[in-house]
Amino acid sequence: MRLGTTAAPLLAAALALVGVAMPTVSALPAAADSTVACKVDYAVNDWGSGFTASVTIGNLGGSPLSGWQLTYTYAGNQTLQQGWNGTWSQSGRMVTVANLSWNATVPPSGSVTAGANFSYSGSNAKPTDFAVNGSPCDGTTPPPPPPPPGGPAPALRVSGNHFVDADGKTVTLHGVNRSGAEFACVQGNGIFDGPVDAASVAAIKSWHVNAVRVPLNEDCWLALSDVKPPYAGATYQSAIKDYVNLLHQNGLVAILDLHWTHGQYTGNSAGCSDVNATCQKPMPDAQYAPTFWSQVAAAFKGDDSTVFDLFNEPYPDRATANGWTCLRDGGTCAGIPYQVAGTQSLVTAVRSAGADNVIMLGGLAYTNDLSQWLAYEPTDPLHNLAASWHSYNFNTCSSSSCWDNQIAPVAAKVPLVAGEIGENDCGHSYVDGLMSWLDQHAASYLAWTWNTWDCSSGPALITAYDGTPTAFGAGIRAHFASF
Repeated sequence: MRLGTTAAPLLAAALALVGVAMPTVSALPAAADSTVACKVDYAVNDWGSGFTASVTIGNLGGSPLSGWQLTYTYAGNQTLQQGWNGTWSQSGRMVTVANLSWNATVPPSGSVTAGANFSYSGSNAKPTDFAVNGSPCDGTTPPPPPPPPGGPAPALRVSGNHFVDADGKTVTLHGVNRSGAEFACVQGNGIFDGPVDAASVAAIKSWHVNAVRVPLNEDCWLALSDVKPPYAGATYQSAIKDYVNLLHQNGLVAILDLHWTHGQYTGNSAGCSDVNATCQKPMPDAQYAPTFWSQVAAAFKGDDSTVFDLFNEPYPDRATANGWTCLRDGGTCAGIPYQVAGTQSLVTAVRSAGADNVIMLGGLAYTNDLSQWLAYEPTDPLHNLAASWHSYNFNTCSSSSCWDNQIAPVAAKVPLVAGEIGENDCGHSYVDGLMSWLDQHAASYLAWTWNTWDCSSGPALITAYDGTPTAFGAGIRAHFASF
């Protein structure tokens, strides 16, 4: 989807300056949570009669730590004077630090730091009994949960015009999109929008799906300067890897989609005027997109249960008369002021990284137009390419006659994946007919989107992350239940 239907509202950050509690206030530690995996780094600046303590909590788990309370005990007479970046309290020798509203969530592989001043006399030994929410912070990472019944996700490759697994069995993908990782990080609100834990994935799987498409942000993956460090680079990458692993453990194929990219464009149908990856651009940029795909390919090579969707919704045709040439060859495209990365260069970046994963490639008109897809298909030495198509009731190609003329010839030659399907009226009459047509052509499809937005502002499948459907989602769920 384009900007306006994918982006959650940009929330204003309200930062508290200092959270202070008097030494006599006591606080009980939270009940132990066996899922907490953490480490604590403790450092002091000691001047003999007092010291400043700095505590950094690192989240070693695969899910965000939502709400934290750190406890530890001093062996001497250290006495709390003042604290910041948390609500500090002391009862006897036990010190408690609880989160403030603005630092309550610690993403996977992320950390949060708080500090306080203490007075003391005598010795000042380092505490050793750090615990978060009642669980010891010993720096160990828990083993991943065992795969659920049904086994791991299938490893895919292209065979003719369909996918097959390692045993040569045909696989057709039916799934949902999980929007959030394309916008939350660059808006400074986190990495995902809503939960991405085991319960949320189980809810997705309960709809009888076998694939989840995960939109990504180029600037966040590459840790460009416009993204806050807690949501960028290694932290962002680890969160994506952990989520993909969780999907696979539930037997679900992951489709990684480059959704928002760098490059300033203010021409026809521009989603924003920002050079940063804050909206959908007409084409990926040559400056960063090849590096993004080279790194993603290196991170997921050998994992053939992960598919690469090279670019969400190209629309170079809105800027230039040579849209198909621009799409494949990139470079200088009239009407687009930045250097463009064409699909050929991105396929080459993936294969040069040693990844043999299935690659999806779109067309023009927000990948609703596949009329010349076969003529402009890039060269892949592995012949492991699939066509990406998006279909909504408001698109130009939204009738069965157009599908027969433009889409069916592509589906007859290569696997067709309708990576986004939906409608903007909260109903499901359009997708009902579309899914029936796709089934007749043995095509794969994924509904937009597993998020709890108002479905009148953009297709949303659910009203709650337990899988409660909207009216639109109810039609999708009923159809999936037939498989």
